[in-house]
Amino acid sequence: MIPIDSLIVFFSASALLALSPGPDNIFVLTQSALRGAFAGFIITLGLCTGLLVHTSAVAFGVAAIFKTSALAFNVLKYIGAVYLLYMAWKAFRASPADISSGKNIERSMPVLYRRGIIMNITNPKVSIFFLAFLPQFADPSRGPLILQIFLLGLVFILAAIIVFGMVCILAGTIGDKLRRSPRTQNIINRIAGLVLVGLALKLATSER
Repeated sequence: MIPIDSLIVFFSASALLALSPGPDNIFVLTQSALRGAFAGFIITLGLCTGLLVHTSAVAFGVAAIFKTSALAFNVLKYIGAVYLLYMAWKAFRASPADISSGKNIERSMPVLYRRGIIMNITNPKVSIFFLAFLPQFADPSRGPLILQIFLLGLVFILAAIIVFGMVCILAGTIGDKLRRSPRTQNIINRIAGLVLVGLALKLATSER
């Protein structure tokens, strides 16, 4: 299998990539500020579940379809963009009471988890990135490539959970102070909505 030193290099590269600004960590940051660190962590678990789907796509060759088929790529990215716009609309309409209620937060956990999954799997660029990144650390001489790809995917997910977890804690701590004011909550809602619109436009205009 993959040597430990190669896994350490891969983990370090994955952590740096998770730190770089992108739709996933920006979404985690804004939602943690809005709803708290725990909500952000639930979204992180959803995003990482989506990464399992992308890892499987690379392992079984499905990701190659998105790299070679413009139609498949565009259909998936537009679905993702529409979903982001839907979440932006929800953010613009949200009231401070929607965020402050502990019961609402508890009930919204499955919703946030699903949002993380949908947001991640509807971004075809993640599959293409994995298709380019993961095989660089796999070697047929070390054993079955599928097992190596899944191992690398799990290491990437571990790095993402650690990095995004820190983002959740930091943004959640700041958000806890800001959410004490209903007016500030409304401002955060609007900012989150604008960020989601920006992410939707970026995804809709992205190319392979």
